[in-house]
Amino acid sequence: MGEAGAAPARRMDMVPERAKLHTAMTIFQFGYAGNHVIMRTALNMGVSKLIFPLYRNIIALFVLVPFAYLLEKKDRPALTPSFLVQFFFLGLVGITLNQGSYIFGLDNTSPTFASAVENAVPAVTFILAALLRIEQVHLTRKDGIAKVLGTLTSVSGASVITLYKGPIIYRPNSASDKSHILFLGDAKEKNWTLGCICLIGHCLFWSSWIVLQSPVLKKYPARLSVVSYSCFFSVMQFLAIAAYIERDSEAWQFNSSWEVFTVFYSGLVASAMSFAIQIWVIDRGGPVFVSAYLPMQTMLVAIMATIVLGEEFYLGGIIGALLIIAGLYLVVLGKNEESKYTTEKAMISSIAENTWVEGPGKSSLEQPLLPTNDE
Repeated sequence: MGEAGAAPARRMDMVPERAKLHTAMTIFQFGYAGNHVIMRTALNMGVSKLIFPLYRNIIALFVLVPFAYLLEKKDRPALTPSFLVQFFFLGLVGITLNQGSYIFGLDNTSPTFASAVENAVPAVTFILAALLRIEQVHLTRKDGIAKVLGTLTSVSGASVITLYKGPIIYRPNSASDKSHILFLGDAKEKNWTLGCICLIGHCLFWSSWIVLQSPVLKKYPARLSVVSYSCFFSVMQFLAIAAYIERDSEAWQFNSSWEVFTVFYSGLVASAMSFAIQIWVIDRGGPVFVSAYLPMQTMLVAIMATIVLGEEFYLGGIIGALLIIAGLYLVVLGKNEESKYTTEKAMISSIAENTWVEGPGKSSLEQPLLPTNDE
C-alpha cells in the first residue's frame, strides 16, 4: 500500500517545476475569470458590497486554516509581534482594500472593463519589484528585454480587447438581450468615474500585495500560514467596517440559493484556492511570473461571456488574445533565460572556487607567501 501511495508522488516529482507553475497559474486564471461574471451577477441581485466579501473570506479562512495547521507544523516559525504587524498589513492591503475597491469598481462598471483594468497589474508589479530589487531587470541581456517586451505585449493585447471590437467573428444563436445586460451590468445610474478610480486602486493594492509577500516569505516560509493569518485579519477588518456601516439586518441574510452559490464560489475558488496558488507561485517563480498571467483573464472573460452568456465575439478579441499569448511566451522565455544564466553563473563560480583550492595556481591558499620563522 505504501508503494502504491508513493507512485503518484513520484510521478509529480518527475513533472518539471516550470510546468507545475504554468499549470497552477492557468487554473488560477480560469477560476478568477469566472469570478468576474459571478460577482457581477451577485451585485445585480443586490447583495451588500461589504457583507459579501466578509462571508467570502470567512469561507476562505475555514478552508485554509486546517491545511496550514496540519501541513506546516514543522515549517512554521514562532509568531512574533513583528510578524503579526506584517500579516495585518498584508491582510489590509492585499485582501480588505484589494477586494473592497474591486467590488465597488465592478459595481459601477462591467466585468469586461474590470478584468481589462487588471492588466495594469503586471506593469505595476514589474516596476515595484524592480524598484525593491526583488526582480532583477537587465536590459542589456536577452532575458531582461524579453520580460519587458512580454509585459508590454500582454498589456497591449488586453487593451486591444477592450478598445477595439472590429467585425463580428462569432455570434451565438442563443444570444439574448437579457444575458447581454447580465454580463455588462446596468450602465444606467452608475458612476463610471468612481468605478475607474476604484479599479485603479484595486490594481495598485493587488500589485503591492504580490510584491510584499515575497520578502515576508523569506522570513516566514510557511506559505499557507501567511495567507491564513492575512485572511484572519482581513475578516476582522471587514467585520468591523460592515458592523459599523451595515445596520440593516436584511443585508446580512441570503435571499436566494444563487447568492449562496456566489459566496461559496468566491470563497472557495476566488479566495482560498487563488490565495494558496498565488503565494505558492510567488515563492517559487517570483512576483513578476504571477502578474504576467493576469492579462489572460480578459481573454477568458470574453470567451466565457460568449459561451455562457451569449456575448458576440469580435475580431479585436482574437487579435488581443494572440497578443496576450505572445506576451506570456516572451515573459516565460525571459524567465527561462534568466534561470539558465543564473545556473551557468553558479557553475562557473563553483568551478573557479574548486580550481582556486585544488589547482596549482591556487596553492597560495594552502602555503604562506612569506617563509615562517621555523624555516
